[in-house]
Amino acid sequence: MSCIPFSWALHGGHSSLKLAAPEAVSSSFVRQLPAIKRWQTLTNRRNILLAAACPVLFCDTRFRGAVGSYQSKCSNQSPSTTMSAEESSPDSEYTSAVLVDCRVTDLKENEMKQVDFDEDNRVLLVKQNDRLLAVGAKCTHYGAPLQTGALGLGRVRCPWHGACFNLENGDIEDFPGLDSLPCYRVEVGVEGQVLLRAKRSDLVNNKRLKNMVRRKPDDQRVFIVVGGGPSGAVAVETIRQEGFTGRLIFVCREDYLPYDRVKISKAMNLEIEQLRFRDEEFYKAYDIELWLGVAAEKLDTAQKELHCSNGYVVKYDKIYLATGCSAFRPPIPGVNLENVRTVRELADTKAILASITPESRVVCLGSSFIALEAAAGLVSKVQSVTVVGRENVPLKAAFGAEIGQRVLQLFEDNKVVMRMESGIAEIVGNEDGKVSEVVLVDDTRLPCDLLILGTGSKLNTQFLAKSGVKVNRNGSVDVTDFLESNVPDVYVGGDIANAHIHGLAHDRVTIGHYQLAQYHGRVAAINMCGGVKKLEAVPFFFTLIFGKGIRYAGHGSYKDVIIDGSMEDFKFVAYFINAADTVTAVASCGRDPIVAQFAELISQGKCLGRGQIENPATREDWTKKLGEPLPQVR
Repeated sequence: MSCIPFSWALHGGHSSLKLAAPEAVSSSFVRQLPAIKRWQTLTNRRNILLAAACPVLFCDTRFRGAVGSYQSKCSNQSPSTTMSAEESSPDSEYTSAVLVDCRVTDLKENEMKQVDFDEDNRVLLVKQNDRLLAVGAKCTHYGAPLQTGALGLGRVRCPWHGACFNLENGDIEDFPGLDSLPCYRVEVGVEGQVLLRAKRSDLVNNKRLKNMVRRKPDDQRVFIVVGGGPSGAVAVETIRQEGFTGRLIFVCREDYLPYDRVKISKAMNLEIEQLRFRDEEFYKAYDIELWLGVAAEKLDTAQKELHCSNGYVVKYDKIYLATGCSAFRPPIPGVNLENVRTVRELADTKAILASITPESRVVCLGSSFIALEAAAGLVSKVQSVTVVGRENVPLKAAFGAEIGQRVLQLFEDNKVVMRMESGIAEIVGNEDGKVSEVVLVDDTRLPCDLLILGTGSKLNTQFLAKSGVKVNRNGSVDVTDFLESNVPDVYVGGDIANAHIHGLAHDRVTIGHYQLAQYHGRVAAINMCGGVKKLEAVPFFFTLIFGKGIRYAGHGSYKDVIIDGSMEDFKFVAYFINAADTVTAVASCGRDPIVAQFAELISQGKCLGRGQIENPATREDWTKKLGEPLPQVR
């Protein structure tokens, strides 16, 4: 065996090739050479003894297409044509290089592959525009494998809930979620072997928090975010990420730290520690003043003052209002009896669980998502559950009659009694002031120990009376594409915003989607901090009932629904088509990532026509062309 010098020039090629320094190749590298004899490092750090040919060590450090080294934007260092020993040392910001189970030739253009970086961390490799990019392989929301997601132009979208991540730097660009992906340095050997280097701080939990600043005492500006839901939570973080160093106040009506509200109707037994976005130390670390248990009572835009329920009156320079909505209680006699509950906040689910026993008889009023999720979650814990709904099938308004009928059957198969085309005329109580039975509109009387109201919501904008902010009759607030209201420096988002969406008609609508609320928080924060960010999100929502996850992306009226797949097996795609023969929305169950792909298509400013999905043989051809222009169908 002979020693090959560390620096070796190859003449006649496109670029200068250098042998990777011994310290740049970790023990993990050695362990992952199943097809190559293990090489040994001599004490001379400038020489490597090869037990067999191992051309992976010859790295084109200028990455031209298939061969070379790529420095991702998530690094604070600028790209370099060489990798110094200091940069690759174990004490540097990045790990030493690790050989992964992939060659550049394994990936075609616009193809993704998941590889193991080590026992605990998976990496998503993407080849796009003849470049190899590497980011964390799991969505930071609920851990979905991004390899099975929708690949767009420079970004990947989660197959489960539509969160979107930039492939250059791993940043989260659409939601749900809070954290960004770690990104990796890519080095490619002369024979196409792929090596990765990771930032050590990103390997702890395979998530990455964008850089955030703290308050500076000499910065006298004051920003206020009102509303402790998903929109406000994203807004306060984004404000610090955008470099705002003034005072930042986060006004939260609930007594709890901001938490994942979506989970409470699907899993009622979760505690705040399992639900919260961040712990209290996080907000302290970035000088975000948490005002828990405090509600906004009055907004004086002339004086730029917010009056709060704790008696404080605080002046602001800019304010973001994301106060969301409250559960609506219909004017039914007896609606204020004890054990008549709503499902909106963590306190609601705690009260529900405290009031049930295995002998409880539960009635859920309403056949939309909240009532159905509550019914599905409780049926195994109580004696009986009955759903009372106005439509002939549940979820008809959202998904149409055919899907609604299959959902109806699913609930009946799981021993939930479905009383459709009905309603409650009266709620009857006992001598203790608790509900004991409900009287339906046809005079049927149902025993009831717990009544759950899933009867819609009302927007929390009453405090805006006489503020100068224009409030619509339904309580919503019209905003610009930058989420600014009619009053300068007052931004509005989340459930209460009547805002444009990214879609076919670019309608202005009020939508209470979790994903959209988080996106609003980011857009508002960027614009408050002096950036220019326009609304471009595609509405995306999801529900989970009896283990069946239904996704939906898009928005708009429809006149026809084309179903592909098996409704019986809950493996289907539904295309919702309007009068212009354009697909306005797509829903699916058991057919990921097609809804995420549709969301990506619309986000690119494209559309899908009836002619592209009518033929079953070619119905999904459009999903393979997200990186190509699609003809506009009118």
